Amino acid sequence: MSKILIADDEQGIRQVLSLIFKREGHNVRAVENGRKALELLREEAADLIVSDVRMPDMGGIELLRAARELSPEVAVVMMTAFATVETAREAFKLGADDFIQKPFDVDELKVLVAKVLEKQALKKENEQLKSENEALIKEQRERGNLGNIIGRSPRMQAVYQMIETIAQVQSTVLVTGESGTGKELVARAIHNLSPRADKPFVSINCGAFTETLLESELFGYVRGAFTGANTNRKGLFEAADKGTIFLDEIGEMSQAMQVKLLRVLQERKVRPVGAHEELEVSARVVAATNRDLAAMVEAGTFREDLFYRISVIPIELPSLREKREDIPGLITHFVQKYCAQAGRQVSVSPKALELLERYAWPGNVRELEHTIERAVALEMTDAIQPERLPEKINNYNPARITAAFSLPDDGLNLTAHLEQLEKTYLLEALHRTGGNQTRAAEMLQLSVRSLRHLLDKHGIRNLTAQLRSDPLRRSAAE
Repeated sequence: MSKILIADDEQGIRQVLSLIFKREGHNVRAVENGRKALELLREEAADLIVSDVRMPDMGGIELLRAARELSPEVAVVMMTAFATVETAREAFKLGADDFIQKPFDVDELKVLVAKVLEKQALKKENEQLKSENEALIKEQRERGNLGNIIGRSPRMQAVYQMIETIAQVQSTVLVTGESGTGKELVARAIHNLSPRADKPFVSINCGAFTETLLESELFGYVRGAFTGANTNRKGLFEAADKGTIFLDEIGEMSQAMQVKLLRVLQERKVRPVGAHEELEVSARVVAATNRDLAAMVEAGTFREDLFYRISVIPIELPSLREKREDIPGLITHFVQKYCAQAGRQVSVSPKALELLERYAWPGNVRELEHTIERAVALEMTDAIQPERLPEKINNYNPARITAAFSLPDDGLNLTAHLEQLEKTYLLEALHRTGGNQTRAAEMLQLSVRSLRHLLDKHGIRNLTAQLRSDPLRRSAAE
């Protein structure tokens, strides 16, 4: 039931409208001019004002202007027997929700009022949800988390603020950061805080597909496009229409696919494989990568125009070693998460906590989460002990590493030195694993693809020959 205030100098109109709206279940008050309507509005708020334009002692336009100042949320429908373009334009400029000309059809007026009230109710609901959402965001930020992203550090607070700011716009976002820093969580938080939150969020790892399969996944295909295409299939861009599509590992995309993606971002249209017609799509794009796209642009492996198209709004996520103050909070979060799943209660012993806080976490938050999940599963006491942590964490010694990398008094060629260190660690990993590239990649916390890229980069073809010829590796073995 809504509260409706009628203002019209004709008694017959007031009586008819009062009867109509009361039959519709509304609470109705009726007065003969704008001044009395304003007095009633000061006494009690109304949901809708239905007012004549021409009335003695304050007309409808003056009432509309005053009502908007007094009660901005009230809806207003104007009536007049002297409808002109100028009057309608002025009324709408002042915020009138609709306009109807006398004499009017009763059913038409009922439909118009119902639509205005429905729109107003939806607006109030959205404002309430927005207010609740803002309160929730504020509460989450005070607790140090936002949409499953955990952290109280200044770097993470800056990320939260950026997410909240850009969630309301439609620009393309590029999230960068090392593997395991939570890039997809950021993409989901942007989506969930945006006006698109009730629409689909679709995610795809661009590095997990060949060029042909990736095109089919993103754009879809029509029946008969290729062998096995027995039906039409909707692509992910179409599936994410009016929502958000998250393109993870976009740096792994081939240059041919980069060209096709650029066209989609420019034209907002996709052409399914084998189709002749294009489909309009309005999915917001959030891309992510752990690679240096700017360097790839310089190297000619990533298109410059696509880089600028996807990085309209960049967000760089800090590594875990850059926000070490967040480690205790993350540990607590993951312990609670996996204890709840296991139906048990486990804490973290002081010694284990010390080891966890000291470790460098090259795999970032993902590595920390997997470590805690493993420890909770293995621990039989009421507190996680150091023995439940991986050997690399127990044996980690930052002091020893710092000493090994001391700077000579006469300086050094940093680029050449880092290149040599990288090569040395590759050879060491291969030596320890007997040349098994999969195990060596695991030891170095790399993908097999990344390991092979580095092997090619350093020209490591024959392990035995390299071990004999590499002076640092030979001296280390001796």
